[in-house]
Amino acid sequence: MTPRGIRFRGRLLPASIGREGIRSNKREGDGATPRGTHLITGLFYRPDRLARPAPWAMPIGPRDLWSDDSRDPDYNHHVRAPHGFSHENLRRADPLYDVILTTDWNWPDAQPAHGSAIFLHIWRKPRHPTEGCVAFRRDHLLRLLPELPPGTRLIVP
Repeated sequence: MTPRGIRFRGRLLPASIGREGIRSNKREGDGATPRGTHLITGLFYRPDRLARPAPWAMPIGPRDLWSDDSRDPDYNHHVRAPHGFSHENLRRADPLYDVILTTDWNWPDAQPAHGSAIFLHIWRKPRHPTEGCVAFRRDHLLRLLPELPPGTRLIVP
């Protein structure tokens, strides 16, 4: 990652990061993208909006959520509704989560309050900041998916 975007196999792709920049001491809700080397761990997609982007992609259904509540035993994990703790809906009305790559930030053994749901997803508009994720233009992210198998490294300096 550079100030101009993500460098991948000789290409520079514009990307958005957290509204509070990059931090080494990531905390839940701080709006920062965590510094470090993060691995791609999962791929979710909206089957009602696009074809399966890779054989290992999992469809997002109406009950799919991601826990963002530090008190939840399933904090920073995929959960399903109904869910009695604070969470993010993975099936959004907007296109931001039409495709999501999950990372190993604070996963699978999540430490309470160290941040959750650090994803790679579609951006709201060019360079619009995220809540801590890394976001891309839709066509760029979709083009990258076949080249980002589980275990691919995302380096945030």
